Amino acid sequence: MKAPTPVIVKLVCSVICAILTVALPFHAAPKAQQAGEPSNGSPIRSTSSVVNVYATVRDRHGRLISSLDKNDFVLSEDGAPQQIQFFSRETNVPLSLGVLIDTSPSQGRLLAEEQRAAKLFLGKVLESTDQAFVAHFDVDVEVLQDFTNTPALLSNALDQMQINSTGESILPESSAHPHQGGTRLYDALYLASNELMKTRYGRKVVVMVTDGEDQGSTVDWKQSLESVEKADVIVYSIIITDPDFYLVTGIPYRGSEAMQKLSLATGGHAIGVASVHNIGGAFDEIAAELRSEYLLSYAPSNSHPSPGFRQIRLRTPIHNYTVRARSGYYAPAE
Repeated sequence: MKAPTPVIVKLVCSVICAILTVALPFHAAPKAQQAGEPSNGSPIRSTSSVVNVYATVRDRHGRLISSLDKNDFVLSEDGAPQQIQFFSRETNVPLSLGVLIDTSPSQGRLLAEEQRAAKLFLGKVLESTDQAFVAHFDVDVEVLQDFTNTPALLSNALDQMQINSTGESILPESSAHPHQGGTRLYDALYLASNELMKTRYGRKVVVMVTDGEDQGSTVDWKQSLESVEKADVIVYSIIITDPDFYLVTGIPYRGSEAMQKLSLATGGHAIGVASVHNIGGAFDEIAAELRSEYLLSYAPSNSHPSPGFRQIRLRTPIHNYTVRARSGYYAPAE
């Protein structure tokens, strides 16, 4: 069967600016079961009054902890204690997964191994109810495969990726707005959240493979984070750098602090990889977390007279454990 024509996402500054002038609608998390109802882990469309929180817990040695109970957690919103109404371990809520890979020149010597590891990761993590998409970003952002559960289509999309060594857009739709140079990392996250993830239900995760450098995006870090939070997406970043590229070109490397902060705020985290040959271990770490997530749901006890960001704090006070979950969500007006 012939693979479908890649879905092209165009980065047109005027369009982006128009989007940014309109507040994105709040997308509520799936509704939790009422207390006492049996749970089958299936996503349920919800009202805006229910908030889902996916969390992972590690001990001081970095080992995943998946044996806690509901009473082991303390949850608050904007400082107000919240009652956990639904709780499950190792949730099997269907997963919407995006794999975004940096194909700018700085990744030239790394891409082949990244493609191989990403294929293995998708093969391990996707269950029958899950779907994934594949995209790459450099001066362009291009979705090579829209959501599917077919391994061959995802593998073929990964094989299509090539380093854009010219620094110029290769998309014919961009001829009226030519781009030269750049690594549109923030644009890639923004468009993945708004164009692909926002209308999905269940768990939503994006895995980015990049050195963390953004150049030339039409949205900034803050706008990118806001779009991710409004779409309820968890971001994992695999940070991998080719030091020789920056040494030879003389381009300063500013590090990955921005992606570390963004990933942490969404409940994911950034994993640094010293050598491309170890990238498989980073993908394995993400796969293990996705199989060990807790799901906690609550109906906020504090009123929301106006739309805005609500801060979530989730912790476990009886163990010396680290809990990682999203830092908050955007609430709608009541």
